[in-house]
Amino acid sequence: MTEPGTVLLERPERPGRRARRPVPTRARSLPRGLLSTARPRQWVKNTLVAAAPAAAGELDSLHNAGRLAIVFLLFTAAAAAVYLVNDARDAEADRAHPVKCRRPVAAGEVPVPVAHAAAALLAAVAVGGAATLCGAMTGALLTAYLSMQLAYCIWLKHVLVVDMAVVTTGFLLRAMIGGVALGIPLSRWFLITTGFGALFMVAAKRYSEAVQMAGGKGATRALLTEYTTGYLRFVWQLAAGVAVLAYCLWALESGGADDRSLLPWRQLSMIAFILAVLRYAVFADRGTAGAPEDVVLRDRALAVIGLVWAAMYALAVAGL
Repeated sequence: MTEPGTVLLERPERPGRRARRPVPTRARSLPRGLLSTARPRQWVKNTLVAAAPAAAGELDSLHNAGRLAIVFLLFTAAAAAVYLVNDARDAEADRAHPVKCRRPVAAGEVPVPVAHAAAALLAAVAVGGAATLCGAMTGALLTAYLSMQLAYCIWLKHVLVVDMAVVTTGFLLRAMIGGVALGIPLSRWFLITTGFGALFMVAAKRYSEAVQMAGGKGATRALLTEYTTGYLRFVWQLAAGVAVLAYCLWALESGGADDRSLLPWRQLSMIAFILAVLRYAVFADRGTAGAPEDVVLRDRALAVIGLVWAAMYALAVAGL
């Protein structure tokens, strides 16, 4: 017998093996279900709010660091609201998926009305907090992010090409909002590099999913059947090339602290940036870049290259 609140999950059987008993998995409580639906593993993406201040060398004060921490929390709340709405809308379809059926809303651990109510509360807190604590423009950017992502959940994720553009814009807004909150002018090269770098990762993810679908592992997005692997490969290769070119033009712009550096650190950082793109492209080419956060966090070589790049850019900003 199983205890109350236990969910039985069937293990997939291999041909020729005797069937096993269902594996008992204890159901999550409502708070834990809501937290799981908010995707804690995805929160690392929201560290992009520090990208513009870091690039401008504006992380050297407690005031700026504190405001960025607030922006990070508010953006995380907004993103969590989007995940809740997405899972509530897709609950029926997720129940038929071998993996997504374990999501709290699909599994019945979080009722759909509760997911919608929690999403509304988080969205209101995010927008109101941003406008009150960080300024009207920051609140407007968060409102734009929420509006665009909700439109994506309802409609735009089914529109060819537009789906990738919306996800890319979400990353770009993350990178912009930190600079806006601190009143930092945003370089055109910074925006181009960030935008096309995000498109590179988004297209690589779609490409990986399409490759896995072609290999018989099942589609995770209905729209993938409308793309070809050749087209998605073209998109991530084009985006990678534009991102590298924009970063090089950005790095070659002289002025400020770079003129006082003993070595041209910003220019030297181009090497690490290009190596990072090439390293990530290995996983994209293999069709294993379906989870960008796993690639970035688990590949040691990519992590080392990233640290080297960060050190070089920090030396450039510091003028050492």
